[in-house]
Amino acid sequence: MSDIAAPIHVPLRERINFRILIFAAVVLLIVGYPAYLYIESELTGGIKDVGGGYKEVDLKAMSTFNFDQISGTIDDIPPKWRALDGQKVVLYGEIAPTTFASRALNEFDLVYSVTKCCFSGPPQVQHFVQARMKDGREAPYYSGLVKVRGTLHVNVIPGEGRVASVYQLDVEDIEPVM
Repeated sequence: MSDIAAPIHVPLRERINFRILIFAAVVLLIVGYPAYLYIESELTGGIKDVGGGYKEVDLKAMSTFNFDQISGTIDDIPPKWRALDGQKVVLYGEIAPTTFASRALNEFDLVYSVTKCCFSGPPQVQHFVQARMKDGREAPYYSGLVKVRGTLHVNVIPGEGRVASVYQLDVEDIEPVM
């Protein structure tokens, strides 16, 4: 006979404790959520139906393409973004006021992030959506992230020596995102 004892089998429920489960959940959240967001964006292409005839459009994805700021044409806008012309959309972004005369706005520019949009150089016209409240209404100025619903128009509007606008939005509703 040998003096070697047979291995003791410890049940799984005794080998895993609460701290291990919490650690695994935190790691999964830290790695899994960004991975989920990336995969979802790749699968939807930045456009997804949200019901009620609206499409949620990723404002950053919609503005990330090369566009000639001086002589760009409608054909220079990728087809999937041109196809949104006349569609009801939901956009999440930040307000870049075009005037600072009052706290109430009837028109403003919408950008995915006021501070992050232009790190790679000067602001590009396709980064901004010219938004105008419908029926002459006014909306309060909100700092931070807002949710805007309305009808999107994709149209290259010339300006003085450069393109003035690529995207225009007839705003139906605007609300801050907390």
